[in-house]
Amino acid sequence: MQLNVPIIGILRGVEASFFSEIMVASFAEGLQAIEVTMNTTGAEAMITAGRSAVPQGHWLGMGTIRNRQEAERAVKAGAMFLVSPNCDPEVIAYANDQGVPMIAGALTPTEVYSAWAAGADMVKVFPCSAFGPGYIKELLGPFDHIPLVAVGGVTADNLGDYFAAGVKAVGVSANLFGKEALRQRNLAELAANVRKFINYCRSGSGTT
Repeated sequence: MQLNVPIIGILRGVEASFFSEIMVASFAEGLQAIEVTMNTTGAEAMITAGRSAVPQGHWLGMGTIRNRQEAERAVKAGAMFLVSPNCDPEVIAYANDQGVPMIAGALTPTEVYSAWAAGADMVKVFPCSAFGPGYIKELLGPFDHIPLVAVGGVTADNLGDYFAAGVKAVGVSANLFGKEALRQRNLAELAANVRKFINYCRSGSGTT
């Protein structure tokens, strides 16, 4: 199953006591999917506590899943989708067995195809900042049947370029949830930035 959303907001290093406020505010601003990274302190507890507050049609998942053990912990916590920075067939197989959408990480053409062939629902091209939208367009020449998610270096300014290149979605971390705003617990600034990204999509700079 693919996530039919344009933007996945990636939360890394967020304090557990602030997570619920960010999640609720982000969903209210139009964000449809939030990923909490496994290497965030208290990530599993955030997923478990937040799952019941996720609106219908929205997603709360866990990223930075590097091995099967972490995948098992994420699913047990209630993650609605999994994201990995690498392509591990064992993680992909486990996600498939559990019926949990899997976005597997890859970079090279061989890795992209291997992730898809292993059963990934979508393939995360990471880090995109190293190559840019043009690389996505080149990948989709032979792999136009593979739904790609661009992650790494995506900003409000280049968002439209990635969608024009053909990605199905983008994953945005620090450029969406600023580290300083998170540190200061500046919910208004965080919500405003989410709104900016969503408006770019709705205006045609990204995708609907």
